[in-house]
Amino acid sequence: MNDNQSKIKNKIRVLVAKPGLDGHDRGAKVVAQALRDGGMEVIYTGIRQTPDMIAEAALQEDVDVVGLSILSGAHLTLIPKIMARLQDNGLTDVLVVVGGIIPPEDIPILQQAGVSAVFGPGTSTQDIIKFIQDNVKQS
Repeated sequence: MNDNQSKIKNKIRVLVAKPGLDGHDRGAKVVAQALRDGGMEVIYTGIRQTPDMIAEAALQEDVDVVGLSILSGAHLTLIPKIMARLQDNGLTDVLVVVGGIIPPEDIPILQQAGVSAVFGPGTSTQDIIKFIQDNVKQS
């Protein structure tokens, strides 16, 4: 393996997805670009993704991180389903982070489901990058 292949192998791979019927993806695109600028490889699945679609993309793309952007209010329904599908696919080491409009009282519920961090509106993209770099488990 040459140095270029080694560098590519060590890049953190992030899947950014918009679960559910939420069609507002500006924030997800801003975060995706910031992660790319931070040296990560980013796969953006686009809007209106089902839990099955997200878990399958995470498996096929061999990602280290799944970033979910959700503004619709359906986070307590969709995110546990996504976590279950990831587990079904054997992706128990994948770091899952969520961004969007999440009421503070719902954050512990999402963390109990396996989400590592929740980033609300106004979070610095540098804070998101640092969290991922500090917490990702790469193979």
